Amino acid sequence: MDNKELLEKIDKALDLRVRPAIKTHSGNVEVVSFESESGVLTVRFAGTCVGCPMSALTLKAGVESEILEKFPEVNEVVAEGVDEDEMLGVDGEE
Repeated sequence: MDNKELLEKIDKALDLRVRPAIKTHSGNVEVVSFESESGVLTVRFAGTCVGCPMSALTLKAGVESEILEKFPEVNEVVAEGVDEDEMLGVDGEE
């Protein structure tokens, strides 16, 4: 399966369970790209998900868990332009 076909299938999978849940909070998630060598899928949050402190949980427990379960080509899901430590409130200070 080529990247374009994979991205279309991932997009459809997100439509089934992930997007409906996110949209109840006026947010959305969009598929941006897939790097086949590393297995990294990049997504972009939209709506109220942008800047939301729960975005990290949504990314890992919602989006990533759903995608990893269905698509063995994907090793990790990351959000475009988002520092996950910042999303989680980790400031790097001890």
